[in-house]
Amino acid sequence: MPIHDQSYRRYAGGRESAGTAWMVIARNGILTIARKRLFIGLLLLAWIPFVVGAVMAYLNANFPQFTILSMTAQRFRDFLNTQDFFVFVITVWVGAGLIANDKRANALQIYLSKPLTRTEYIAGKLVILSVFLLLVTWVPAILLLVLHMAFTGSLTFLRQNLYLFPAVTVFAGVQVLLSAFMMLALSSMSKSSRYVAILYAGAYFFSHAVFNVIYAVTGSTRLSWLSLPGNLNQVGDVIFRLHPRYSTPPWASVLAIAVLIGLSLWVLERRVRGVEVVS
Repeated sequence: MPIHDQSYRRYAGGRESAGTAWMVIARNGILTIARKRLFIGLLLLAWIPFVVGAVMAYLNANFPQFTILSMTAQRFRDFLNTQDFFVFVITVWVGAGLIANDKRANALQIYLSKPLTRTEYIAGKLVILSVFLLLVTWVPAILLLVLHMAFTGSLTFLRQNLYLFPAVTVFAGVQVLLSAFMMLALSSMSKSSRYVAILYAGAYFFSHAVFNVIYAVTGSTRLSWLSLPGNLNQVGDVIFRLHPRYSTPPWASVLAIAVLIGLSLWVLERRVRGVEVVS
């Protein structure tokens, strides 16, 4: 029987650059979710408002009698409002189990025992959810802007509404980051994705219900900062240079969103660890 040399040999495999491990988590997570036919059907359904908006842009650009369908800042704001439902559903569907499933399978310890930092792990999970959220917010809104310019065949609309490109980008970024960080924080607090989904839905709807009760009693909208969707609506109106729908100072809504994101980061820092700490 031949005896093979088992002495030391240099590693001949490839070496990845430091700080790129999150890409593996993001890529595998995106591909896993993208293989689900029901989820792809949801994404296609989320693009129906884009198709409707594209038809409206075409009619407005080519037929004078359809000037009522002109593409204004209000129309783009309304388009993003219609996507709120899909943002909520995708956040729950994709995000609820991103960390909770790893905790249930005790995979978190395996992840963090490898040359993978906690920041890279969270970044990979964040990218998974953010990509799908941007696919139903930022991507269709920007394409709608580009299509409208293409249909009109001039740069007049671009010169008059140049701010819409950064407005769409900033608002979509705020919405995606708030939804993603909140969901990841909740997902890190439990081993049950169903429980996480219930927690997120409760925070979303209960906060808005509390604001509606206060509004019904007082007749004032100054406490809209108590509502999660209310804060996004208020900030979105300001970003698109529209009259705010609530009397809450815009800075209060911005502060509320910043506090929620900061609190989510604090929870992630405490809960995402290689070894479970029981206090």
